[in-house]
Amino acid sequence: MQRQIPSVNEDREQILSRVRCFALDMDGTVYLGERWIEGALSFLHRIEETGRNYVFVTNNSSKNAAVYVEKLHRMGLIVSEEKIVTSGQATIYYLQRNFPGAKVFLLGNPLLQEEFMQAGILLEEEHPDVVVTAFDTSLDYKKMCRVCDHVRAGLPYIATHPDYNCPTETGFIPDAGAIHAFIHASAFRYPDRIIGKPNGEIIEYLATRVHTPREQIVMVGDRLYTDIAAGKNNGLKSILVLSGEAAMKDVKQSEVIPDLIFTSVKELAEKF
Repeated sequence: MQRQIPSVNEDREQILSRVRCFALDMDGTVYLGERWIEGALSFLHRIEETGRNYVFVTNNSSKNAAVYVEKLHRMGLIVSEEKIVTSGQATIYYLQRNFPGAKVFLLGNPLLQEEFMQAGILLEEEHPDVVVTAFDTSLDYKKMCRVCDHVRAGLPYIATHPDYNCPTETGFIPDAGAIHAFIHASAFRYPDRIIGKPNGEIIEYLATRVHTPREQIVMVGDRLYTDIAAGKNNGLKSILVLSGEAAMKDVKQSEVIPDLIFTSVKELAEKF
């Protein structure tokens, strides 16, 4: 039997009183493009005032942590890279633990390539041991052919995240999931492992970063199938905000039900 859908802007079971760390999606949750969602800055300050912690958790592997820090700085929030958790970072963590010393073919932007190399990952174009695909906005036909060759050869195939589209201020652009689709069309394989939300690998990495028990972490986001599923599937509490993609009609049709629902983080801040 499906769980009862929680009332909007209510915390009847006092879930928030037990939260020590807020894992926050970014676009659609705390900002839209370059604009803060109303009350978001006050919400972040409220977290710190109450002695709690927050980190931003994003599936977008086309940018590294430094890019997000710079963007938040432009928008008036000064944070360090310690506040940013990306699917690219989680993929590096996964490779270090499961493929130590492996040569990696990385289908990714120069920023992500630099992040991999700084972490000691060996990048190799011609004779890799592992294939990693990310959200590569520098993709060209030569890269498409090469990645399909390596996947077709049967190498271990890892992807940073599953999102099919990336929202922009003018609509959607193809994301990592669309790249998986073209590789499958040519090489007849989907990734062996996908690291980002809603999958467990990024949550495992998150837990190591924030040093907080999972039962005291809450995932806050605007997407049911990534943000909320990531929490529900991996031992975290979950809060859906209705300021981005998902609406209440989506919740009613979803198999994934959040623990709490708020109109936005503005209303959420008023509850703790």
